[in-house]
Amino acid sequence: MRRLACPLTLCFASLLLGACHGHDSTPVEPIAGATGKTPVAAHTAKPAPAATAPAPAASTAKKPVAATEDSFRVATLTLGSAIDGGYAVTAPATRFADNTPVIYASVATTGRTAGATLDARWRYLEGQGVLVNELRQTIAADGPAVTTFKVQNPNRWPAGKYSVEISLDGKHAASRDFEIGNR
Repeated sequence: MRRLACPLTLCFASLLLGACHGHDSTPVEPIAGATGKTPVAAHTAKPAPAATAPAPAASTAKKPVAATEDSFRVATLTLGSAIDGGYAVTAPATRFADNTPVIYASVATTGRTAGATLDARWRYLEGQGVLVNELRQTIAADGPAVTTFKVQNPNRWPAGKYSVEISLDGKHAASRDFEIGNR
């Protein structure tokens, strides 16, 4: 088991990881230095036509029981390898080829907030659940919005099971498991 840990660690160390929101030129603050920054305005996406809505099993997170209309919450978490101009995933998926260069986690939110923090934790679940990357974005929203995180790998991904966990202000809001393998 320890013989696998070193190659996996080296593989993950070589990953180019990042988050995507607003415009790619907008800096994303990593968790380690995420204090005292002004919230980034969340991206408001137009609702997709019913014919292109993602399948509920692949994209719908559980909703809080006692949510008010103005309370800010995560509505859905969708994974895919491409996004549209509104930062929403264009083709939802939970299985990716090992040569997929970028995987996006598109987090749709509803409600209003002057400043909320969304965290994304990407994990490789094989073995001991290695943390691949952790990103944080502080956002402000006045209605439905989409915030997108991404993880990149210029090389082939190690095959196996992965997970992305989204938290809102430190509390678990949604998670999605996905697999990477040969296609």
